[in-house]
Amino acid sequence: MAHTIDLSGKNAVITGSNSGIGLGIAWALARAGANVVLNSFTDRDEDHAIASQIATETGVKARYLKADMSKADECRQLITDAGSCDILVNNAGIQYVAAIPDFPVEKWDAIIAINLSSAFHTTAIALPMMRSAGWGRVINISSAHGLTASPFKAAYVAAKHGIVGLTKTTALETAKEPITCNAICPGYVLTDIVEKQIPDTMKKYDMSREEVIKKVMLERQPSKEFATVEQLGGTATFLCSSSADQITGTTISVDGGWTAL
Repeated sequence: MAHTIDLSGKNAVITGSNSGIGLGIAWALARAGANVVLNSFTDRDEDHAIASQIATETGVKARYLKADMSKADECRQLITDAGSCDILVNNAGIQYVAAIPDFPVEKWDAIIAINLSSAFHTTAIALPMMRSAGWGRVINISSAHGLTASPFKAAYVAAKHGIVGLTKTTALETAKEPITCNAICPGYVLTDIVEKQIPDTMKKYDMSREEVIKKVMLERQPSKEFATVEQLGGTATFLCSSSADQITGTTISVDGGWTAL
């Protein structure tokens, strides 16, 4: 019999969470009772409105804090400004595609900073808070590209592999404490960004929507179905439950069989 996961009184910080996977995870944690801090590098009325909507619909405390995840000091300040952090979800990420000889140095530096180094900086500040509270969860959003590779994505693949390594080290350093650290490795997820790419791809290949999804976007995803932000939110919530107390230092693939190939 499934038990309802109750995260009441826990405070969660989710980086890169004003849209997509991060926002889906924030909603799931809030519905389980956790207070949430949303984050991105913008500071718009709509960013704060998302937090207000979560608070109104779930009854938890929710707020939005601007912090640029490419800057070490802002990563660290985000956790400090949150006040407490029982659940840390390192989700912020960007992508750029180019062959290695053509890969712009500034793009490499930005992807490594945002997709990998930010998780180190936030974790460094969050772990002492978790130790003081006597409980904690670090959830790093890696990727199928944290376990396998594709051409032309050198920085992204390197960063996501790095996230898996950071996850393992964090887990070993906290193994004797009631703190866990795991990485979720999604395949292709149907986010707003992906949804907006579909019409252009349909024109480019003269394909139907279904053909684009199955033959182009999900070529490497055996299920031929997108993962959803709700599924990733559910996975993250499970990792915060008592059922996951002994799950640490590992990767959980939500990729329709991609990494089974």
